Amino acid sequence: MEGRATAPGAGTVVNALATGVGSAFALDIETTATVSLDAEADAVTGEIADDPDGETTLIERCVERVVTEYGTDEGGTVRTESEVPMAAGLKSSSAAANAAVLATLDALGWEVADDPDADVTRTDACRLGVAAARDAGVTVTGAFDDASASMLGGVTVTDNGADDLLDRSSFEHDALVWTPPERAYSADADVERCERVAPMADLAADLALGGDHKRAMTVNGLAFSAALDFPTDPAVEAMPNCAGVSLSGTGPSVVAVGSVAGLDRVEEQWAKRAGETIRTRTRNTGARVS
Repeated sequence: MEGRATAPGAGTVVNALATGVGSAFALDIETTATVSLDAEADAVTGEIADDPDGETTLIERCVERVVTEYGTDEGGTVRTESEVPMAAGLKSSSAAANAAVLATLDALGWEVADDPDADVTRTDACRLGVAAARDAGVTVTGAFDDASASMLGGVTVTDNGADDLLDRSSFEHDALVWTPPERAYSADADVERCERVAPMADLAADLALGGDHKRAMTVNGLAFSAALDFPTDPAVEAMPNCAGVSLSGTGPSVVAVGSVAGLDRVEEQWAKRAGETIRTRTRNTGARVS
């Protein structure tokens, strides 16, 4: 039994660390998972194509969670390959989890769709990956905001404490990502410092729920850059030429959205910094069986 699926990375609108309410949007950079199940195998083993020594607990737990819920005690293998930089705030874990969950369901022959009459809804599939992320200890909040944006596409607003989807809408923009050389892990974030900016996080969440996602991004980015001790200079450089800009996740990447011409000017500024820039787009389609 074999399955294959892809899921996009995402950028942050509102970081959920301060209040539990978060928001994110899908980016057109993908992670692909291939799953092979065997009723005779005793365990699930994982492999990350770009990092042979990388930690595979998350993707293994995704397969195990799906098998427990929908299978009959199969073991097997799961392998991921990705365009999404790891530990960069671009939701690589959520993309890997969603792809692994969908690939496992595909291998088991279950239909996944938005239709409530489908075998498995995409939102329920997303929750399996979130549970696996909590099992693996790769997230503080559960990251339902990141996972839902990756699974469903568009921009989502969520209550991460309850794993509730509060809002989802389309979000169509060109996007530019700047990722510095250093890496940051979500599980290592200073939650106490983030909670101190809760009033700004509440403001950003209100803006997002009101449909003003781009201003919400910018409010969030300034507040959480300060809380997590990242420079605000990249965002300030971008503001005159973009519609919205934010620190993504717990960093270190910064994501701007706007017009092609405006992002060209932002890229000229960010290209002077160490690290790399990625030109992409937001996307309204989420994870899919491939």
